[in-house]
Amino acid sequence: MKGLGAERLVRHCDPATLGFSTSADLSDLAAVVGQDRAVEAIDFTIAMRPHHYHLFAHGQEGSGRHAIVLAALARDAAARPVADDWCYVYNFGDPRRPKALRVPAGRGSDLRSRMRELIRELTSSLPAAFESDAYRTRRLALEEVLKRDRDAAFEAIERRAAAMDIALARTPMGVGLAIARGGQVLEPEQFEQLPAAEQARLRAAMESLEGDLKALLASIPARERAHRRQVRELNREFAQAAVEQLIDEVRPAFDDLPPVIAHLDAVQADLVDNAEEFVATAMQAEGRPAGAVEAGATGAVHRCEVNLLVDHAGETGAPVLYEDLPTQPNLIGRIEQVARLGALLTNFTLVKGGALHRANGGYLVLDARRVLLQPLAWDELKRALRTRELRFDGLTAALPWLQTATLEPEPIPLDLTVVLIGTWFEAQLLATADPDFPELFKLQADFIDHVDRTFESERLYAELLATIARREQLLPFEADGLAAAIDHAARLAERANWLATTMGKLIDLLREAHAGAAARSADSVGRDDVLGAIERRRRFAGRLAEERRRAVRDGVVHIDVTGTVVGQVNALSVVTLPEITLGWPSRVTAQVRLGRGDVVDIEREVELGGPLHSKGVLILGGFLGGLFGRNRPLALAATIGFEQSYGSVEGDSASLAELCGLLSAIGRIPLRQSLAVTGSVDQLGRVQAVGAVNSKIEGFFEVCADRGLTGSEGVIIPAANVQTLMLRADTVEAVRTGQFTIHAVETVAEALELLTGMPAGDPTPDGRYPPDTAFGMVDAALEALAERAKELSAMTGAVPGEAPTVA
Repeated sequence: MKGLGAERLVRHCDPATLGFSTSADLSDLAAVVGQDRAVEAIDFTIAMRPHHYHLFAHGQEGSGRHAIVLAALARDAAARPVADDWCYVYNFGDPRRPKALRVPAGRGSDLRSRMRELIRELTSSLPAAFESDAYRTRRLALEEVLKRDRDAAFEAIERRAAAMDIALARTPMGVGLAIARGGQVLEPEQFEQLPAAEQARLRAAMESLEGDLKALLASIPARERAHRRQVRELNREFAQAAVEQLIDEVRPAFDDLPPVIAHLDAVQADLVDNAEEFVATAMQAEGRPAGAVEAGATGAVHRCEVNLLVDHAGETGAPVLYEDLPTQPNLIGRIEQVARLGALLTNFTLVKGGALHRANGGYLVLDARRVLLQPLAWDELKRALRTRELRFDGLTAALPWLQTATLEPEPIPLDLTVVLIGTWFEAQLLATADPDFPELFKLQADFIDHVDRTFESERLYAELLATIARREQLLPFEADGLAAAIDHAARLAERANWLATTMGKLIDLLREAHAGAAARSADSVGRDDVLGAIERRRRFAGRLAEERRRAVRDGVVHIDVTGTVVGQVNALSVVTLPEITLGWPSRVTAQVRLGRGDVVDIEREVELGGPLHSKGVLILGGFLGGLFGRNRPLALAATIGFEQSYGSVEGDSASLAELCGLLSAIGRIPLRQSLAVTGSVDQLGRVQAVGAVNSKIEGFFEVCADRGLTGSEGVIIPAANVQTLMLRADTVEAVRTGQFTIHAVETVAEALELLTGMPAGDPTPDGRYPPDTAFGMVDAALEALAERAKELSAMTGAVPGEAPTVA
């Protein structure tokens, strides 16, 4: 079988077909390349915004999901009105439940600044009002009235007492009565010397006066309360005059907002009723900036404050917000606390908004994985979207053992569209595990990882790369430089007729090619700069591959690339690293003995094989049974394993190599070691496509090149993978000069013929195969095993082989 021609191993973009000299000749591309379906889903989500549809945009990393989503949302948001501001203010009826005020954009900051100016003015005007001559005069008059009334009452009792020879005595302990003669208080001995009638008269007088004195003393608190009421009324009168004037200066700016006017009325009433408290608090705050309120403070001053939760002043259009740290507090906000004298205090000014507050009225973009990794964030996001309001009790409700006395701010209505960005796996996980997900995120935008490669798409791709280069402020790219980048996009897509849409890696390539051109002081970036950037990245990440090749070269890892061996074949495998996919050969061996039809996967037995690899080995048993076990049991026991493999093995791409090795071990047919094999098989013997074929081919080519190419080396790949070939220039050149061969096969028989150098064989009418063919040798060996099993069965009574299974 002839190998593939060099022209089928890579597809190059012709710079002449792009129609420009450098990227400076191209205009910026406004359209999105290849994501029509996803863009349509985004636009439909925007159209369904009134019905509260939310979107999950899924695709591979670097496919432009964030940029495309944000650009589409920004275009729509620019045509929408600016979202309203939201404020929290003191609730004079229930201080634990601050009130939410909704005001047009920019007027929230205006209200806050006006209230702070009010506080500054009141800090000076209220004390001045209470220190004025008019206030002092009227306050002194009230004090004089209280003193005069009290003194007059005492003087009346004192005159009556003097007429009855009783004195009114004032002591530090209070007021009392005593018997007196000639202005002198009588001692008890002197009182006893008085006639009995006189003593009786004085005792009666004392009792009468004591009742009057008690009545007078009892009336004093009432007199003082009346006095305090009069003082309060006086304070209210003067406070009203000072406060009303300043509040009236604020009101006209918010006449069209009844909730704000109602709050100003409540503030005015509170200031009038608590003017002295305001003055005392203002005096305590002396030394701080005018109008500043200490965090966590309470009192008349702080009750005048406005907590501007969301400020859209100076913005145009509806908000479009991307939150890169979607913790629960960052999403729904938090109520902060301050420590004071060993206690945690809070008030409405410490209520802080989250991303949902800031994006309210517009769009919020979140990364699904980051939301799911944050405790409580996903549940709180769903709750907000489901109830369409924002509450601040999420943490205490979810963790009741952490509950403390705190605020319960008034909920804020929520009207926004949320776009979650993630992978297809994350979308399926949520759809399967969370019944709320499909109810809330009704639409999905599917970002594909490739577009069909045509002349038109290559031209659009060149315009896209030129636009990115200008945005990144890179040097202009020559046509052959962008053509090389387009070739690399096909390599990333693993299909010669596709172009990858994972723009992250291509943007990095443009930057690194620019750096190479700048280092040589070039005016533009050419093909050599792009290829140099690709090779530089491969070299930086190639240490592991180099060490592996050195181990093969030094004989530490046993890989034969010459001669023939029975039951041994070189299978092509890959290791995927963050920056590169590395391919290299792995030695697969098989051994066969008399048994009960078992095909043992050594990797699975030691728990190094994944489920897909085990499935591939099971298929081998099905193929053997279907091809050779129709007329007799397969009396064999086979083992298949990866030699010198010390890590996990997954995937079925080695099943073709394993099957060829197994057939070789059964029929004792030597296999060429200069050919490496990749491909999966089905139970009918058809060879199926596998992934990373370019890296696999290049990995074996490098091992052979280290040993010295003789022209006999090559690889066997599935015919379905020919369309995926985008090989490096050194591998293509080796094929062109006949030093390396790439064979494409469609069946196991074709691969076996290449490895054995003999025909695979076609079945005769009786279902047997010619003896001089590979299948004939296998058939003969199985027949011999079956006969031997029958002999042993007759001797020992053991059951002969059964249908093949994986142990």
